[in-house]
Amino acid sequence: MSTPEQSAYFAAFSLDGKDLTKSAVNGVRIALGVSGAAALIIGLIITFSPQTAAAGIALLLGIYLLIAGLAYLGIGIFSKGIGGGARALDIILGLLFVVGGVLAFANLSSTAAFLAVFLGVLVGIAWIIEGIVSLVQIGDSRSKGWTIFFGLLSLVAGIVLLFSPIWGAVILFLLTGISLIILGIIQIVRAFTFGKGLVTSD
Repeated sequence: MSTPEQSAYFAAFSLDGKDLTKSAVNGVRIALGVSGAAALIIGLIITFSPQTAAAGIALLLGIYLLIAGLAYLGIGIFSKGIGGGARALDIILGLLFVVGGVLAFANLSSTAAFLAVFLGVLVGIAWIIEGIVSLVQIGDSRSKGWTIFFGLLSLVAGIVLLFSPIWGAVILFLLTGISLIILGIIQIVRAFTFGKGLVTSD
C-alpha cells in the first residue's frame, strides 16, 4: 500500500492539469518547455557536432577533477580531527585528481577519446553479463525463444563493443543525441498542450 509521499512522487510522472491552479499549470508548461528546449539543443549538438559535445564532456570532467582535487587537498591539509594516514591519503588523492584535471584540460580530444573507450568497454561488459544472465535464466522464462534471442544478441553486441569500443561509443553517443531530440520535441509539444481546454482555479 502506497503512502501519501509515494503517491505524490509517482504523480509527477502522470501530471494532470485538471487538479492544478492556473499558475501551477503555467509553471509546468515553463518547466516542460525549458527542459524540452535543453534536451533538443543538447541532442542536436550531440547528433550533428559530436566532437564539440565530446570536448564539452571532457571539459566538464576536467573541471570536476580540479574541484574534487582541491577539495581533497583542503581536507588533507587543513583537517585537524582526522588521523595522519587519512590526511596523507586525502592529499595523495587530491593531487591525483588535480593532475588528472590538468591533463584533461591540456588535451580535451585525448580525454574525450579515453572516455569513449571507457564507455564502450563498460557497456560491452554490461551487455555480455546481461546476455549470460538471460541465457542462464531460460528455464524461468515464459518465452524461451525471445530469451535465447535476446541473450545471444546481448552477448554478440557486447563482444563487438569490446573489440571496437570507440565505434560502439560513437553509435551510443549518436543514439543518445537522437533520443534527446525526440524527447525535447515531445516535451516542447507538451509545454504548449498541457492544461489546454481545462478550467483551472487561480
